[in-house]
Amino acid sequence: MAVQDTIETDRTVEAELTFIVPQDEKPVFYSAAYTGTVPKVLFETEQRSVTVRDLRHGDIEPTLEREGFELQRIETAVEDLDDDEAVTTAYYAEIEAILKKRFSADRVVIFDATRRSDGGDGAPNPDGKRGPATRVHVDYTLKSGPQRLKDAIGDAAGERLLASGARVVQVNIWRPIRGPVLRSPLAVADATTVAREELIATDQVFPDRVGEIYQLAYGDAQRWYYASEMTRDEVLLLKGWDTADKTGSGFAPHGAFDLPGTPPDAPPRESIEVRTFVVIE
Repeated sequence: MAVQDTIETDRTVEAELTFIVPQDEKPVFYSAAYTGTVPKVLFETEQRSVTVRDLRHGDIEPTLEREGFELQRIETAVEDLDDDEAVTTAYYAEIEAILKKRFSADRVVIFDATRRSDGGDGAPNPDGKRGPATRVHVDYTLKSGPQRLKDAIGDAAGERLLASGARVVQVNIWRPIRGPVLRSPLAVADATTVAREELIATDQVFPDRVGEIYQLAYGDAQRWYYASEMTRDEVLLLKGWDTADKTGSGFAPHGAFDLPGTPPDAPPRESIEVRTFVVIE
């Protein structure tokens, strides 16, 4: 069930987001998994003040098919989302059921989960601690989406699936671990307002491979949204790649931002995102 007007607010905020500055060479950064601490960025970024509209105001009711993201109210029965075993068993099973129903999908491949916190030095994960991702970006590109699918299910299986004509959609499910979220919320761009040239393919260096994501350059036409005071019974679904989208124009750029007027005693933002491939044959 989509969430609209569940919290009485019509806030529209002016906030700074972090964008890449376009350059002649292909940008590159070393991931947190590679550095063991924070990512090492080898390109220039800039802060731009943008209008971020509250989804609860009712301006739009976004969908993955149109804007590249959507907000849904979906409860979880998993009490402790900091428990790795609970996440990879019970929570993964919930995510699979959610996405199979949402897409009438034949198969859901879950390949990653990441916790993030803006408290202390970040949230613990098996491969290190993570803070909010503040540079606006898309997790995959037209090149890295198919490769990540093959990494997840094997080269041969991935090649067969891609050649079969099945639709494969990379979907992230972002949920607060605790709520309501009062600081460092997630801003998401309406994909229909992002120009293709504003998506900048960037190498992301891991200990065992080099991936590729889109960093986003600023554009005047971009429209940004967030959901105020998200609870753990709500999720944002974000599209990161889609075999039905041959240009990448429907992917959803996103990034955390400092919410103006945040109370100084607001609790840390703690969240978990699960990355999946949804297979529709």
